[in-house]
Amino acid sequence: MAAATKNVEEIRSRVFLGEFGVKNVHTTDFPGNYPSYDDTWNMQEFQKNFRIDVVNLDENSMEFDMVGIDAAIANAFRRILLAEVPTMAIERVFIYNNTSIVQDEVLAHRLGLVPIRADPRLFEYKNPGEESADEEASEIDTIQLQLKIKCSRNPRASKDSSDPKELYLNHMVYSGDLKWVPIGNQADVFADSGIGPVHDDILLAQLRPGQELDILMHCVKGLGKDHAKFSPVATASYRLLPEISLLEPVEGEKAERLKTCFSKGVIDLEDVHGTGKKLAKVVNSRLDTCSREVLRHNDLKDVVKLGRVRDHFIFSVESTGVLPPDVLVHEAVKVLMSKCQTFLNELNSVDME
Repeated sequence: MAAATKNVEEIRSRVFLGEFGVKNVHTTDFPGNYPSYDDTWNMQEFQKNFRIDVVNLDENSMEFDMVGIDAAIANAFRRILLAEVPTMAIERVFIYNNTSIVQDEVLAHRLGLVPIRADPRLFEYKNPGEESADEEASEIDTIQLQLKIKCSRNPRASKDSSDPKELYLNHMVYSGDLKWVPIGNQADVFADSGIGPVHDDILLAQLRPGQELDILMHCVKGLGKDHAKFSPVATASYRLLPEISLLEPVEGEKAERLKTCFSKGVIDLEDVHGTGKKLAKVVNSRLDTCSREVLRHNDLKDVVKLGRVRDHFIFSVESTGVLPPDVLVHEAVKVLMSKCQTFLNELNSVDME
């Protein structure tokens, strides 16, 4: 009975990679899937097992482990990061003069996709359907940017030069040319915020002498599910933690081949008691990409067990730069909590009826 229970626990907690498919794929912890096995959800067990371990964190990217949750919850975090954490982006583009070869609508689309460094938590959503005329822009819901640039010939350029960089001035228009124009008291409130494009080197247009751009832009608060320009992440993905087990000792030439079947750093070779014979050892399964290359070798495929831990998710979050990645994850948690609270309120209202 104990052996059967242990077998069911392994099936529930692991996904195994076979030669021609994947075994034991389960996407839910919903109780009752396994006869004669008590898999009732327990709050105390969940609190004991759940954890988040930050593996790597820098200015624009973050890798962390989320352990002890169901795949549905992990995917909810991913989808919220992509589509439901608000940011500020260019929504209205007022083109007063555009004599470049780039059409107005193409230029407006390019401008809309430029990531804007501004904390959306400090702004409110603009009222739906409200016209964004110049005089109606408010300091509480709008950031105003301006692009005013004109190309001219460089009087100091060499007569024999053919390089546009030397011949012309302001012929390359970059996102760094966008200037923040404070509305109301924004100059005082956001004096230290550094509002503007995240990157200054995004090419927007190329000009020639006499051509110019005179554009005013309004940035508003929005969600990625309404338009991709509001998505705060370049990537937000997760994968299950790989688990590699050697079922028997692998030595010599077989060990050398086994090492080449996995990603660098997964398998290492150690000397057996100073005899010079090499023994394969699993060092870091996390680095494996689960390519299943080892299954192509008839003498190796039966000595290795390939699996993934079903409730251990390795998250990778890369911010566009509008907010640090750890702040984005924190905001995603808050959004999920808000959704849960809304659902509970609906249940309570049904019960009261």
